[in-house]
Amino acid sequence: MKFLASKYIKFREIKHTFRPFLTANNPVFMFFDYVGNLVMLLVNTVIWIFKPPYKNERIIRQSKNIGLDSLPIVSLVAVFTGMILALQTAYQMQKLSSEIYIANIVAVSLVRELGPVLTALIVAGRNGAAITAAIGTMKVTEQVDALYTFAADPVKYLVVPRFLALAIMLPILTLYSDVVGIIGGYFICVNRMGIPSNLYFSMTFDALLLKDLFIGLLKTFVFGMIIAIVASFEGFRVEGGAEGVGKATTSSVVKTFILIIAADCFFAALFYFIIK
Repeated sequence: MKFLASKYIKFREIKHTFRPFLTANNPVFMFFDYVGNLVMLLVNTVIWIFKPPYKNERIIRQSKNIGLDSLPIVSLVAVFTGMILALQTAYQMQKLSSEIYIANIVAVSLVRELGPVLTALIVAGRNGAAITAAIGTMKVTEQVDALYTFAADPVKYLVVPRFLALAIMLPILTLYSDVVGIIGGYFICVNRMGIPSNLYFSMTFDALLLKDLFIGLLKTFVFGMIIAIVASFEGFRVEGGAEGVGKATTSSVVKTFILIIAADCFFAALFYFIIK
């Protein structure tokens, strides 16, 4: 009994010490509470993926919305990114008389960093906001509560199709973005710098490694999960009608952008400083 009493006293002392950090308005508490809820939603989503019934038509519909409908804006951003990267690189390379290496820099920069990150940000701004708005509207109009009435889990019905569609389509969009960006750099190098067409593609393929492609696709797979989970969670948190939907949509896009950049920083440190 004395042992238990001493342990209880120590627990009370620890609880009293950390009491300022356990209040609901404390930023540290709010941060860990938010991250914990995201992790719980992620785990719940992964569990529901492997539970029947499987609604393939919903996944196909979401894949079309996320993948096919995003091609025009992804194409536009990718081609201009490749052109701008080639122009800015040429400004420095001309001083060193090393214009032939522009193709290397464009290819590696796009495949490793710019392609995955820019594509993820585009999809987060376009589809992540749409996911939050759709789920948030269903929340304020009590359609989410109606799903429980019909014995349908909202995570299975609303989150899983979007989660799978983003995890599948974002890597595909990134590959497409890489190719279009390299073509954009091709136009500048061949038409503006006078680099032969065959030399440009030869330098491009020589610079790229299988590791670069793998890391880029792995990033986009994680980025897709971030977009799906954050956008869905913000939608489920909506309160206060149409105004709440607008605030949740803005919050979803901002938090998704921050998490994507943070995840990209983590991958950069992991693969280029720890795992070589």
